[in-house]
Amino acid sequence: MKEIHFKPISGYLMLFVVLVLFLSIIYGVVSQNPFIIVPAALLVFLISSGFFFINPNDSRVVTLFGKYIGSVKDNGFFWANPFYYKRQFSLRARNFESERVKVNDKRGNPILISVITVWKVKDTFKAAFEVDNYENFVKLQSDAAVRNLAGAYSYDNFEDHHEVTLRSGLDEINHALERALDERLDMAGIEVLEARIGYLAYAEEIASAMLKRQQAEAIVAARHKIVEGAVSMVEMALADLSSKNIIEFDNDKKATMVSNLMVVLCSDKDVSPVLNTGSLYQ
Repeated sequence: MKEIHFKPISGYLMLFVVLVLFLSIIYGVVSQNPFIIVPAALLVFLISSGFFFINPNDSRVVTLFGKYIGSVKDNGFFWANPFYYKRQFSLRARNFESERVKVNDKRGNPILISVITVWKVKDTFKAAFEVDNYENFVKLQSDAAVRNLAGAYSYDNFEDHHEVTLRSGLDEINHALERALDERLDMAGIEVLEARIGYLAYAEEIASAMLKRQQAEAIVAARHKIVEGAVSMVEMALADLSSKNIIEFDNDKKATMVSNLMVVLCSDKDVSPVLNTGSLYQ
């Protein structure tokens, strides 16, 4: 069964009917005619219990003794059968942030992760009758989705920098999470507007070791850049000195020049120069 759009009677029209019935009651009191007063009072009581209003981005699911009549999504002042049961459903967007859960990533490392979901009710029939409690359903499915997502990706990859990981591929990970949640929550009539990772970190028991590993990787990468730049500068210096006939280098002199320049350029501390006042071979 699908959602049915139900259009109730305007509340202002029925309010006019109630006003007419009130006038009838007054007339019955004045004329002392109980055959007018009693039916009119009963009708006023019944009609008055059928009034309801709906705010913007709000709705009502209408049932009659367990039978689904339809859903009212138009905002305004309405009247419906007093025996209708009208259950309220908000159509506004809502935020949900899951608790931080400890799970294992693709490599088996324990991590802490949470997800932020922006969602709203799209199909009131499914939200009312396909699941027991649609709000609790969103929480449980969000928790299950983030656990599956964490197990499908590595937190980080120190060897293959092209691999999509939880830390480096946030855009792709968030899109995958959004698709997974949308599929899981569709049966409850829920539309996922946005889903993203709210918190991500290594678990406490390995956080210190992983931090040292990241620092070591950063140091190695920085040293690699420094050496690469130093080699280029040494090559340029030797080429300029030779092309301008400033000095002629044999292999020993080149080796000494390269050694000195590499020490100066690659050292992480200030270098103290030593002046050689004799020849290279003394």
